[in-house]
Amino acid sequence: MLVELRSVPDCPNLDRVRTSLRTAMADLGLPPTVIERVGDYASPSVLINGVDVMGDDDGAAACRLALPTVDLLRDALRRATEQTTPVL
Repeated sequence: MLVELRSVPDCPNLDRVRTSLRTAMADLGLPPTVIERVGDYASPSVLINGVDVMGDDDGAAACRLALPTVDLLRDALRRATEQTTPVL
């Protein structure tokens, strides 16, 4: 599973979303492996396997006012884990 945290430089909401993401990953027992990218992104954005968890990544570099919650992140991570778990 590939988890990315994208932001514009000096994003004021980055730390809050970073903390929420780490909490959600810890709640699910996932390793805290997150690729952080800084550039021209909707900020902050969390992508799991290339999909924005907020479902509205238009690619525009701007500060987001609606931020992903721990619950939303946990649900998105859980779904991604279920999709990548091989069935025996």
